Amino acid sequence: MIGRVRSLGLSGLNGYEVGVECFLSGGLPSFDIVGLPDTAVKESRERVRAAAKNSDLVFPQRRITVNLTPADKRKEGSVYDLPIMLCVASAQDSALVIPDDAAFLGELSLTGELRPVNGVLSMALAARSTDIKTIFVPKDNAREAALAQGLEVFGIKTVRELVRHLTGERVVKPETARPPEIPEIYCDDFRDVRGQENVKRALEIAAAGAHNIIMSGPPGSGKSMLAQRLPSILPALTYDEILECTQIYSVAKLLTASVPLVTSRPFRSPHHTVSGAGLSGGGSNPRPGEISLAHNGVLFLDELPEFPRDSLEVLRQPMEDGTITISRAAAAVSYPARFMLVAAMNPCKCGWHGHESWRCTCTARSLEQYRARISGPLLDRIDMHVNVRHVEYTELVEPGGAESSAVIRERVGRARDIQRSRYGEGFYNATLPAELREKFCKPDSKGSELLESAFSRLGLTARSYDRIVKVARTIADLAGSESIESGHIAEAVQYRRLDRV
Repeated sequence: MIGRVRSLGLSGLNGYEVGVECFLSGGLPSFDIVGLPDTAVKESRERVRAAAKNSDLVFPQRRITVNLTPADKRKEGSVYDLPIMLCVASAQDSALVIPDDAAFLGELSLTGELRPVNGVLSMALAARSTDIKTIFVPKDNAREAALAQGLEVFGIKTVRELVRHLTGERVVKPETARPPEIPEIYCDDFRDVRGQENVKRALEIAAAGAHNIIMSGPPGSGKSMLAQRLPSILPALTYDEILECTQIYSVAKLLTASVPLVTSRPFRSPHHTVSGAGLSGGGSNPRPGEISLAHNGVLFLDELPEFPRDSLEVLRQPMEDGTITISRAAAAVSYPARFMLVAAMNPCKCGWHGHESWRCTCTARSLEQYRARISGPLLDRIDMHVNVRHVEYTELVEPGGAESSAVIRERVGRARDIQRSRYGEGFYNATLPAELREKFCKPDSKGSELLESAFSRLGLTARSYDRIVKVARTIADLAGSESIESGHIAEAVQYRRLDRV
């Protein structure tokens, strides 16, 4: 007797269809699973046996062989518990009919309850691209799976509930696809920051064009405070961006029943002791790292020179390509990594170099060593370099509030709308390919003269030139200007401060 059930698997961020076949034969009772299963899949034999008996299903005392197809692709995790149990049950009981256009996935407890698994959205999206019409998932994963519109999603709590549904005894209502609720209120607001108008302006430009930015200034000048408020001026996630972020967080096992979706822009702030694998992702079964968890959001690296140099160099390729590929002996997986890098650093080891109080005790040699912790190629890839000065007492006690994040966010949204209408979806000024940059980022005659002068005087690289014209394009968009004028170029050149240092 043979039973067949359709299921789904996960490879990196992409789902794929998995077929589950069961053959019952004579001989001594045994239970074998083939098809390159990992340890978690092999251990499903005990969970399946206990869950079936505690759900009043007849478990055959025969030789059981379960095959997971494609047989040459490694199967990982506990997602196959439910389809394996159904396959065995349908092979034993012909009255249990499994629909041909349905897929099943979920982890089983010993009592027959379904527990949530990771990567459900990716698997649901993969099912949508096949002839699968219905998907059965654990109840806690149902809202996530329903984001893959075009599928009938059933959230199941127990095996008993699923069997009653399949036999028609008590039909379960499908999960209703609800639009994600986009939060509009942010706890941190730019109105809390006194002074630092030049840095706020720079962060507004960075947000409008999705530019990377580094802030350098003495301790207590507000670098971290400003960075933490950057998400409050970024536009809300689009539906496609919500899908992308939710996929990543689901694979990384960071979603819960109370937080089943990612609806706000990610803000990741890893400690400076993080390893290169922690940033890029990794492991024997590669999981997303911090740069992928910051996809469509902000990656904030505080005290940038304190990070291990090897870890920082991991950022170089993803900052250019927007993806990170993790290669292992068994396979290579790619994760999206299109993030805004926001970094903060002190001007020297003691933090007071250049301050008017002359408190700095660093020698020229120690100053050079401190700055050398950040490689030139990495700095070259950061679009904007901003000096954050010490806040004066009069600015702290000055009456009246600063401009709110909501007001700044409106200007940022208008600038991004201009870019969207100019380039289409998926591109911002910071991510323009060379052909679009040549077409849309040409300064006028005075701007070209100014840029040529700056290029020769500051010793800029070709990459620095590329960053300057893109930042100038964003400044022009904020000003509502179709052309890039000399004033826009002049402001953009000012944001290459570390090139001058």
